[in-house]
Amino acid sequence: MPSLCLATLGTRGMSEIAEKKPAKPVVLTCAQPTGRLHLGNYLGAVLNWGRMQDDYDCYFGIVDQHAITVPHVPAQLRDNTYSCLAQYVACGLDPARSHLFAQSHVIGHTELAWILGCLCPLGQLERMTQFKDKAKKQQSVDAGLLFYPVLMAADILLYNAELVPVGDDQRQHLELARDLAEKFNHRYSETFKVPSPFISKVGSRIMSLQDPTAKMSKSDPNQSSTVYVTDRPEEIRKKLMSAVTDSGSEVRPGDDKPGVTNLLAILSACTGRDVPTLTAEFAGKGYGDFKKAVADAVVATLDPVRLRYDELIKDREALNAIFKAGAEKAQATAFRTLSKVNRKVGFVERPR
Repeated sequence: MPSLCLATLGTRGMSEIAEKKPAKPVVLTCAQPTGRLHLGNYLGAVLNWGRMQDDYDCYFGIVDQHAITVPHVPAQLRDNTYSCLAQYVACGLDPARSHLFAQSHVIGHTELAWILGCLCPLGQLERMTQFKDKAKKQQSVDAGLLFYPVLMAADILLYNAELVPVGDDQRQHLELARDLAEKFNHRYSETFKVPSPFISKVGSRIMSLQDPTAKMSKSDPNQSSTVYVTDRPEEIRKKLMSAVTDSGSEVRPGDDKPGVTNLLAILSACTGRDVPTLTAEFAGKGYGDFKKAVADAVVATLDPVRLRYDELIKDREALNAIFKAGAEKAQATAFRTLSKVNRKVGFVERPR
């Protein structure tokens, strides 16, 4: 075959070659629509997701199908799904640079989960820590709760995600996704990329304001422990001014000062200044001045998020448009994956 001289391509062909960029690595992360995001979610996760949007092909899924594995109120689930999307956008996830979608809007998640489930040993699901913990809290256990990790594996593999930001509580589920990808590839030939956990170098582990030895949580019965991204400035100030500190009055990090250490981490994440600099700044000052500075920084960080959220949550038409655009992109990718998977397992091609 004769070689292709660049001269024969012309100006248009050369510009097309110049413009063709290598595909970005695919990152996928999903969350259930369980209500309001808190400060720990924002500083420890969502803020980092926003930083990834220029360097990665980002899929951000709201996994409403996972949400029905436990008792729920349908109308509340629907409202929470809209609220989750509005909070994501308000926190900086840009529909123009990433794909935000609801899991139930995309054909393929449950179909791929069934195929992967046929490769997954029952015992492996029964040993899942989250399944065992949740099963203890329920009078009866539905099959959906047991099958949850397989659906999560399908969420990841449907988009051939290379990187998955996960917390410690989801690492076991990601390991299952890796196992199932390898099993499918071994049985049917190379199909899926084996996903890896994405560990961000930037991020903060935010603890409870009332018990700084435990993570901040929306399920904490003491809601003074948790700052939400939609809290009003006066609520934020009240919670932070009542935050637990430690004996003594010195503002410094340390194992003997978990409360002050937590507040320093919050102040550092909100201002971009490192902890040693902040420690020096508050040398000789009391906890009152310190807490006020933390409260001011958190209000300055979250108030634009709240204002944007308040604007978005009233506009269902705009939210539906974001869901539609995200689902269209996600669906195109999902169909490509499903077509390949269905052919490899031996299904007859769908009539068109």
